[in-house]
Amino acid sequence: MQRTTTDLDRPDLSEAGVVAWHVEGPGPPLVCVHGAGVSSRELLPFVSGRAGVRETWAVDLPGFGSSRRSGRPLGLHDLAQALDVWRQQAGLAEVNLLGCSFGCQIAVEAALLAPEHVRGLVLVGPTTDPRGRTWQGQVRRWLRNARCEPRRLAPLIFRDYREAGLRRVVTSFAESIHDHVEDKLPHIGAPALVVRGEHDALVPQDWALRVTRLLPGARLLVWPGAAHMVPFAAPDDLGRAVEDFLAAV
Repeated sequence: MQRTTTDLDRPDLSEAGVVAWHVEGPGPPLVCVHGAGVSSRELLPFVSGRAGVRETWAVDLPGFGSSRRSGRPLGLHDLAQALDVWRQQAGLAEVNLLGCSFGCQIAVEAALLAPEHVRGLVLVGPTTDPRGRTWQGQVRRWLRNARCEPRRLAPLIFRDYREAGLRRVVTSFAESIHDHVEDKLPHIGAPALVVRGEHDALVPQDWALRVTRLLPGARLLVWPGAAHMVPFAAPDDLGRAVEDFLAAV
């Protein structure tokens, strides 16, 4: 049976320009961060499954999804700052962060901005592999990966791109490409779980292993049969794996 998201609560826009979808549960809370050019739509099936298990949020960062689109597109650092301002306004003293794709880079930046407020990190499909850090390389990998994703994912992605607009989509991908996340990972103090889909063309196995080695005390989980968007393809199973990790943090 296909999961609906009617049980999700969406609070009002924060002063940071962030919209957050929410399910109730025990804490510490888990905050999910979307990737480049998209929104929380691809993460809502995962968030719905956390209801009653853990307090879980999925944010639409400024310019994406249901958030405000006024002003210039924000860069990586500004997006991470907006996320942290929202966290404070939401009254979340301590959070776990789950990033997906470019959301991993935002989560890492946020963890460096406010390390005392980040309890644990889950990086699903962490970008960007330095060997593919060009527009041509990313397009080739994106097209290869798309063949392995669930068919129902593509309409959501293209809807997000259309609503965000070309300038914001291009800016977010450029930020993903130009950010040297590998230089930041050794400075993360929070425990981390790295998740890679077995068929993820954007995140090769050797890059996932490097990310894991650079994060002190991290471990790698390779998801059988999945591509880049594991939270969309296997929301319930991933939820159980994430909960096992967070329970030990």
